[in-house]
Amino acid sequence: MAQDQVHEDKVCAVCGRRITWRRKWARNWDEVRYCGAACRSRGVRDVDHRLEAAIGDLLDARARTSTICPSDAARRVDPEGWRDLMEPARMAARRLVEAGAVEIVQSGHVVDPSTARGPIRIRRRT
Repeated sequence: MAQDQVHEDKVCAVCGRRITWRRKWARNWDEVRYCGAACRSRGVRDVDHRLEAAIGDLLDARARTSTICPSDAARRVDPEGWRDLMEPARMAARRLVEAGAVEIVQSGHVVDPSTARGPIRIRRRT
């Protein structure tokens, strides 16, 4: 592979964050699916699929331009232990962004899911 070749960024299959090409991945860039060891060992669990479904269900029940908070999905999946599901709910939202189903917004503006910090809202893609 030519050293000056441009490599497209990828998205982690677990956390939904952008994976930027690194020299250590030069030989197997096509097989890279995870941003790191933590995501590789965690994988996508059943609760992650339930969170994605909860996000979809909650958005379906609202007007097309309405938003939800990741905590809404976490509370739907586990009303008692929802706080522990906050980061998995954000991860589910980032995976749905990559799938083209939703957008992540802050202060009404679409933001990059890989770099968004602080409170976010989720809405159907317009």
